[in-house]
Amino acid sequence: MDSGDEQRPDPDRLLSQVQAEQGKERGGVLKIFFGYAAGVGKTYAMLRSAHAQKAAGVDVVVGYVEPHGRVETEALLSGLEQLPPVAIAYRGVGLRELDLVAALARRPKLIIVDEFAHTNAPGMRHRKRWQDVLDLLDAGIDVYTTLNVQHIDSLNDVVSKATGVVVRETVPDEVFDRAGQIEIIDLPPEELLRRLAEGKVYLPSQARSAMAKFFQKANLVALREISLRRAADRINLEVESARLAHAELKVIPTAEHLLVCVGPSSTSADVIRQARRMALVFHAKWIALHVETSRTVDWDAETRKRLYENLRLAEELGAEVATIRGENVPAEILAYARLRNATKIVIGKHPDRRSLIRLVRKNIVSELLDMSGEIAIYVIPGSRGETPVGAAAGARERVSGGRALAALGLFAATNLVSLALDAAGLSDANIVMVFVLGVFLITVLCGRILGIIAAVAGVFCFDFFFVPPRLSVAVSDTQYFLTFFVMLVVTLFTSTFTSRIRRQGRLSVERERRIEPLYRLTRNLSRTSGTNQIAAIAESELAGLLRGEVVIYLKDKAGDFVSPAQDTSSLLRDEAERAVARWALEHNQMAGLGTDTLPGAQALYLPLAGSQGSFGVLGIRPAERSELRSEQRYLLETFAAQIALALERDQLAEEAQRILVQAESERLRNSLLRSISHDIRSPLAGIAGASSTLLDKEGELGPEVRTRLLKNIYDDANWLTQLVENLLSMTRLESEGVAIGKQWEAVDDILASVLLHLKARLAERKVSVAIPPQLTMVPMDGSLIEQVIANILDNAIKYTPEGSPIEIRVQVEREQATFLFADRGPGIAPQDLGNLFVKFYRGKPQREAFRRGAGLGLSICKAIVEAHGGEIHAENRPGGGAIFAFSLPLTGENPLATLGATDPNEEEGSAR
Repeated sequence: MDSGDEQRPDPDRLLSQVQAEQGKERGGVLKIFFGYAAGVGKTYAMLRSAHAQKAAGVDVVVGYVEPHGRVETEALLSGLEQLPPVAIAYRGVGLRELDLVAALARRPKLIIVDEFAHTNAPGMRHRKRWQDVLDLLDAGIDVYTTLNVQHIDSLNDVVSKATGVVVRETVPDEVFDRAGQIEIIDLPPEELLRRLAEGKVYLPSQARSAMAKFFQKANLVALREISLRRAADRINLEVESARLAHAELKVIPTAEHLLVCVGPSSTSADVIRQARRMALVFHAKWIALHVETSRTVDWDAETRKRLYENLRLAEELGAEVATIRGENVPAEILAYARLRNATKIVIGKHPDRRSLIRLVRKNIVSELLDMSGEIAIYVIPGSRGETPVGAAAGARERVSGGRALAALGLFAATNLVSLALDAAGLSDANIVMVFVLGVFLITVLCGRILGIIAAVAGVFCFDFFFVPPRLSVAVSDTQYFLTFFVMLVVTLFTSTFTSRIRRQGRLSVERERRIEPLYRLTRNLSRTSGTNQIAAIAESELAGLLRGEVVIYLKDKAGDFVSPAQDTSSLLRDEAERAVARWALEHNQMAGLGTDTLPGAQALYLPLAGSQGSFGVLGIRPAERSELRSEQRYLLETFAAQIALALERDQLAEEAQRILVQAESERLRNSLLRSISHDIRSPLAGIAGASSTLLDKEGELGPEVRTRLLKNIYDDANWLTQLVENLLSMTRLESEGVAIGKQWEAVDDILASVLLHLKARLAERKVSVAIPPQLTMVPMDGSLIEQVIANILDNAIKYTPEGSPIEIRVQVEREQATFLFADRGPGIAPQDLGNLFVKFYRGKPQREAFRRGAGLGLSICKAIVEAHGGEIHAENRPGGGAIFAFSLPLTGENPLATLGATDPNEEEGSAR
């Protein structure tokens, strides 16, 4: 994270604030009466507030309130206008729901809607009541509602672990956070249990059951703590939003928040540990902050190593680690502290032996104390024998012989040019500018130290060569002393600022070098799905960056290592290396080369840990088999976190897809049950009625009546058999897939078998069959294709008038055998054409007798035909009627052609 000189609010926090303000401007205000359990008085408090609003002249309407038989609640409803609820019968039970349409039409200023997390009955506009409330808010209506903590989505698992009870009805956190006001309704658990025992919460029989299960004191105490913590988080968010809304950030000490300053000194480790102990004492969150300046680029490897070790220590101890950039270190620390609402700053202090410098310039601690204002500063003293952070940070610039020679050459050239300009008659001011330019070039090309030396030497040379008396350090005119002073100051400032700009440029390049690979990796991972693909992308990116061997060990469900199939790294086959990787995975710590754990390994291993657990291990073997530098290891930890995040995202996406499939399966199952419940009940009732009539009036019934009743029983039983067969077929197709046993089957035998099976139902119809002479056999699974043909013909019988003809044609098209079934019925409605082969979809039958059905026949046909590699479709027939057609590929060699046999029917197609 970079920080400029001004105090800049965090973008994420600003976005949340803007979204919240937009939500308030967009519609009504939501107020939630928030409690930890039923019976604490949420509805009572809500209705009392509603009465207060009405007394103040506000238009108040009760949309829905569930009194639960409580006398106090029912009494408060009197005097308030109430909308009649919607009455819905569901599974034999009468339900009452909020009439959303009436509420929107009435459009009061304030509406009361109880039980925010309630699930609406089927048939309502929305599945959840909170969705109804959002519609009301969007319409500009203020809403009062009630909610218990166990219904907040993100706390659902916490509540279930604490109480052992899983709550199914939840409200998304973003909906809860949209509330403009939260009123906490609290009651001691002992008082709630007393009210429960007195029957003031539930009826006595329900109360006894509730006290034996959910309403136990331990559960209530846990729920109370969770609700108060969640409410405190919400209040803290409101305070933070209000604080960030001010142009001048101020620290509001609603809770302790520590910020510890971290540098490369070993004293920083002591400061970090002290800050950790303080955080535990104050129960505070804490941040480890490092300010990166332009001098950072000049640090040696040892200094950088100490810094990264200190930052890692802070992270291991539980701190949030942040790095910002700026030249004014005290100002940057205070700006960041105010941005994060830190109440205390912890910093280390070294004994400053440079007394003269201390008199001229304050150190960081002194400046912090002067500027801190409302923020408390805790100073941790360092040991006297240690090199101060400032000395480490200002690691001295080494002057090489080559640079010194280059600087000497540039300085000599500056003097020669100045002599030439002097000989040409130019003024002293121009010569001074040449010296300034020379100092600038020496600083840029040779470094700050040589630039400062050149600045001092330049003043001397200007005096010696160009100020009378020349070739002497004596000065005849005292005004030149001012010239010398200005020249020295300008050249020194030029040297200093040029050096700083140069370091900042190098620092920017270094930061870009660190950030660019991370950006590229993150971008590529975000575009990739699939565990193996993510691992392959990560290995490729890191191998190119580190110029070494990279391998990712992935963990399977059993906890064993697996790796991408294309990975042939020798590290994967080395049992010793796998053991090191397993240690890193099990202990969630870095291990191997360059660490304190198993340092004899060939590679460095980092665990890929996400919020849901570890996904595997990242292994890196440098090309030169040497230890990685500290900044490389720190960067690798960031890479490992990004890879783990990508793997976790992919896993969550798979889980979401699995849940979606399960939900769809459940929906289809419910649709199936709803679809067939009536259809099964009707024939069963017919069978039961006809059979009871035959039994009860055996001697009273004539032969015709007996025959008709027996036929009804037979027809209903046949229909049930067909329905069950279709259900079983659909279940088998979805759960196991379609097992195709292809053989070359005679087309006329297949058709004859189906027509014989449907003979009774086709008795009054003319059915014509045409088979070309050259097409005698087709590769297929005979029993399955018979089921396809039977379902298509059954469909034609149901949806065409009695006595209308049915034509069956088989033809060869593009190496495929196509079966066409044409009728002269009413055809297919345009809205039905795209849905005919969808499960449970049913059109309107031609006759009342065929209205029942599950809508599975054609979907089964589609599954079977596609399993054969074929296609099926339907279209309207010119002149009226419909055509259903499916094609099967003609693959393989016809056995009749091999044997040279001829079909006795090949002279002409048959007609039946």
